Amino acid sequence: MSKRVALVTGGNGGIGTSICQQLAGVGYRVVTTCVDPQKEAIASWRAVQRELGYEIHWVACDVSDYGACVSMASELEAEHGKIDVIVNAAGITRDAFLHKMEPESWNAVIDVNLISAFNVTRQFIGSMRTREFGRIINIASVNGQTGQFGQTNYSAAKAGMHGFTMALAKESALKGITVNTISPGYIRTSMTEAIPDKVRAAIVAQIPAGRMGEPGEVARVAVFLASDDSQYINGANIPINGALFCSF
Repeated sequence: MSKRVALVTGGNGGIGTSICQQLAGVGYRVVTTCVDPQKEAIASWRAVQRELGYEIHWVACDVSDYGACVSMASELEAEHGKIDVIVNAAGITRDAFLHKMEPESWNAVIDVNLISAFNVTRQFIGSMRTREFGRIINIASVNGQTGQFGQTNYSAAKAGMHGFTMALAKESALKGITVNTISPGYIRTSMTEAIPDKVRAAIVAQIPAGRMGEPGEVARVAVFLASDDSQYINGANIPINGALFCSF
């Protein structure tokens, strides 16, 4: 069997980087997306990954732009072959209370965090159906389950992500395709490390596990969901939140 190809959108972020590393580490040919290679220093990021032993490729694409995703898919498949695994991990925040939120902030978060899942997945789902294999993993958030002050846009997008997961799982199950959501809680990344110490301590105090999660703990679940061993897990939302939010 030839090496499977995994596309990770927003793979140079904190959680995304760990997902790329762990997929590459178990033998996938991994490609990530970036919007602005210079601004995101993608060449330097890739060099660091190579030094760590991970060969990760990249393709420029604004995943919130459908036309850009069409072009990206053509370029990606020409260079790397058919996509077997999609991890929709691209995400941004533009926090504000709704009565102060500007339309631009609402639209930007919905476009990057939710619409991108359609824009990207739409390019590859047909080929997955034809080949009767595919793994689609959507990165949501505990805040899509609980809501969060100042994040109506983010919470709506992440909740919508799992609605997308459930519907697509039903459409795709007979074609050998699984579609699942991972909903991380507070994970130790550069974003959470930038939170003031007092605020971060208050957050950790609410987590029954007594700590933030590690990016690798999310990545290991993504690798399992990408594997053949997960073929009967479909339409699920897997929480990784240290018991911050429990549901059944």
